[in-house]
Amino acid sequence: MRRIESGIPGVILIEPDVFVDGRGFFLETYNKRKISEIGVIDEFVQDNHSKSMKSTLRGLHYQLKHPQAKLCRVVEDEVLDVVVDIRVGSPTFGKTATARLSAENRRQMYVPAGFAHGFLVISDTAEFLYKCSDFYHPEDERGLSWNDPGLAIDWGIAEPILSARDRVHPRLSEVDKSSLPKYSPE
Repeated sequence: MRRIESGIPGVILIEPDVFVDGRGFFLETYNKRKISEIGVIDEFVQDNHSKSMKSTLRGLHYQLKHPQAKLCRVVEDEVLDVVVDIRVGSPTFGKTATARLSAENRRQMYVPAGFAHGFLVISDTAEFLYKCSDFYHPEDERGLSWNDPGLAIDWGIAEPILSARDRVHPRLSEVDKSSLPKYSPE
């Protein structure tokens, strides 16, 4: 496994070792010992799997009282994965990290707890899998506007397919600071 820095401390792009031969390929998608050696020490308690059509944008989501670290990957086709630092007091508050995750490149994005996360399907469909460090609590889920000009995320699309909930999330500047996670230096 190889660690690739994203530009935001703690947000990591992970490139697995892939073994290819005439039969196909093999890779470890999760190995607790190896992944902890590159800085991911969370205990994951839930796995999620979604399949979405082209132009579907899911996010930008976070949980406040039950923050979730996520380990994200794509097993079919391709997405643009986006992470936003929303920790009040962080030196990188409001900064974003993006990466293309695909079945072809087999990369994973590690999203620490306290960050907002979302993705856009850029192929005809995509299957997106992610591990979470805490359980989903629907009453605690929050979100940010996908097209917040203050975040300046280049999604490469003007009108994505959104859920009703994702259409009405506020801009980061409109969120009361008490409804955002707090930064605590390591």
